[in-house]
Amino acid sequence: MNLQPSITILAIESSCDETAAAVCTDGKILSNIIATQKVHEQYGGVVPELASRAHMENIVPVVDAALKKANITTAAIDAVAFTQAPGLIGALLVGSQFAKSMALALNKPLISVHHMQAHVLANLLLDNPPAFPFLCLTVSGGHTQIVLCESPTQMKVIGETIDDAAGEAFDKTAKILGLPYPGGPLVDKYAKEGKAIYKFPEPKIDGLNFSFSGLKTSILYFLQNAGKSNVYKEEYIATEAERKAFIEDNLYNICASVQERIISILMNKVKLAVKQTGINRVCIAGGVSANSGLRTTLQQTGEQLGWQTFIPAFEFCTDNAGMIAITAYHKFLANDFAPLSITPSASSSMNA
Repeated sequence: MNLQPSITILAIESSCDETAAAVCTDGKILSNIIATQKVHEQYGGVVPELASRAHMENIVPVVDAALKKANITTAAIDAVAFTQAPGLIGALLVGSQFAKSMALALNKPLISVHHMQAHVLANLLLDNPPAFPFLCLTVSGGHTQIVLCESPTQMKVIGETIDDAAGEAFDKTAKILGLPYPGGPLVDKYAKEGKAIYKFPEPKIDGLNFSFSGLKTSILYFLQNAGKSNVYKEEYIATEAERKAFIEDNLYNICASVQERIISILMNKVKLAVKQTGINRVCIAGGVSANSGLRTTLQQTGEQLGWQTFIPAFEFCTDNAGMIAITAYHKFLANDFAPLSITPSASSSMNA
């Protein structure tokens, strides 16, 4: 018979352009509400000032909806958690100030959560979560990392991008192709209809680190040259009409080729990480983990090489408060609480 009292946590996520709140009890997610900010679509990317304003408009109704869906009142909350870093500072300030005010008003402890650690621990929300230790490939618009996770509160980045993130490579490709924002999911969608007939270079980076800046440049030149070359040469520069015609005629194959190369770069480093660490439990996390090509490739690679692979549900891949809640739950168990004086940070290393 379990005599331990239940632990209920209200979690808030506001690191970028998603206003989210979740409630979990004893590690089980009871609600996970997300308000997506449509205002950024017309600008082709997230505008920080507009994101902050939207968070201020959304946070009260989103928290209220999370509490109602979980069928609890504020009296049942044992702690309030929030994303402390990294992210857009204005957006983080809205969530942190709301969480601190609520914790103070309810006289409940405050828990700060690192956004990237939360992405990793989203895998603990699976029906059959990975055992520790495990490796996690965390891929988003701003981060690309391989994380060695030894416990819910002990993890270390063993490989990361030295320049651009994989998600940025997807989004930049989509923008050059003229696809609407957010373009990464459209690249994935069109890749399913095409074949990877164009070959882009794989960067020669030693160890477990990644690089995507050279790939982005190669894709840019390839499209500027209407497929004649992926390096800069005056004689290959195509007219605007030629470029548009080439993209229109070959859109699906271009998307398939770009996606295949990004995924191969990611998976080759994961294979090396498994070899170096001897750990064959492999997870993915972050917004790009929603990419169907990456999910399929990880599963197939795991079957071929004898790995145990773990892939979060789509709702826990992109920014959400459920992942903040599960991370906060384990921090609560470890008595890891934050002072009300804590401030958010736009950048923060997981290894700090």
